[in-house]
Amino acid sequence: MLLLLAEPGVPLDRAVSFRRSIAGAESNVAAGLARLGHRARWIGRVGADPAGEAVLRELRADGVDVSHVEVDEQAPTGLLLRDSHPQRAIDMQYYRAGSAAAHLAPGQLRAESLAGARLLHISGITPMLSSSASDATWRLIELAREAGLIVCFDPNVRSKLGGAAQWAQAVGPLLREADLILAGEDELRLLTARDADEAAAELLSGRARTVVIKRNDHSATAVTEAGEWTQPPFRVSVVDPVGAGDAFAAGYLSGWLRGLSEPEALAEAACVAALVVQAPTDTDGLATAEARDRALAAFRNGGESVHR
Repeated sequence: MLLLLAEPGVPLDRAVSFRRSIAGAESNVAAGLARLGHRARWIGRVGADPAGEAVLRELRADGVDVSHVEVDEQAPTGLLLRDSHPQRAIDMQYYRAGSAAAHLAPGQLRAESLAGARLLHISGITPMLSSSASDATWRLIELAREAGLIVCFDPNVRSKLGGAAQWAQAVGPLLREADLILAGEDELRLLTARDADEAAAELLSGRARTVVIKRNDHSATAVTEAGEWTQPPFRVSVVDPVGAGDAFAAGYLSGWLRGLSEPEALAEAACVAALVVQAPTDTDGLATAEARDRALAAFRNGGESVHR
């Protein structure tokens, strides 16, 4: 989506100045991984409009492969309008009903869309956009299985897209199709009707290799058959909390792709998330590998806060 972010601290209904950026769970993760030095591809749809051009230009600038994105000549690019307050609730207004993204369909997806990939990352947002987008999500998982990819799933529950029953029906089954699951404890409870730890244990008895539970206190626990590890949050001054979950996913997946241990992958995830919430928009604070390593060393060891 195109993001229009209101001037800092001003309520959405009073804002007169907006900053343009881009937003979207899967594209945020793709941009985060690309900045961390990985090859990333985003598969989706945008409109044949200035907003769509801006989305593709921003993703290309971050090094994301958008060669498998379709441009819809009829439907518009989705829009997210929001404000930003570090200490109170943020007002988010989505304008994506009937958007190009909502017209995503299985016919867009081909085996070559996944060529060269090791991992497929999806969220619960896409299947909630429309029935055709839901069918496309399942088709993508099918193609990933045929190609031998690892499937990573983040529910990314958004109440404005539907009620609890709708999410449980449409998105809950996707939990059982994933090898890696990154989910909030409230999301696991909503989608499985079980306590988060109980849900993780059940999922590990199926296809899942790892379930990362994002706790309400902002800590995170990775659970595998070999054990579990918990990472506390790094304490920082929050400028804009939106995008932290996607940044966490990018940080964790970067560690996973590089073969790091669970504790190290969790630490990098927490670090990347901590950097994102210190900057406005969903993507401004996404780190390079060098910036991540420098910040992580500072979080762990202290030291000079200025990089000279």
